[in-house]
Amino acid sequence: QVQLVESGGGLVQAGGSLRLSCAASGRTFSREPMGWFRQAPGKEREFVAAIHWSGGRTYYADSVKGRFTISRDSAKNTVFLQMNSLKPEDTAVYYCAASGSWPSYAYRYWGQGTQVTVSS
Repeated sequence: QVQLVESGGGLVQAGGSLRLSCAASGRTFSREPMGWFRQAPGKEREFVAAIHWSGGRTYYADSVKGRFTISRDSAKNTVFLQMNSLKPEDTAVYYCAASGSWPSYAYRYWGQGTQVTVSS
């Protein structure tokens, strides 16, 4: 059974940083894109960032470019999201996703999500 488990969320002040992790189990995603999405209260889920299986190609939503960095450890089947200069509008539940169409479509596997709250 495939599982994606996110961790690292929490409460942080505006301007602060958090690092999210997503550990995958049940199968390897070393040769497939992995990504992060988020959903704020009352809003639709939106794409945040994706990383190609090779790790050398990344793609970001305009709203997080220059502040967030996605990376992966394919050997450990884990993807990370380093979030710097956080803003209150970054508050959302963040979801890890795997096995999608580059960069932000038709992801097959999803985690349960981790809450990120940025206070002003």
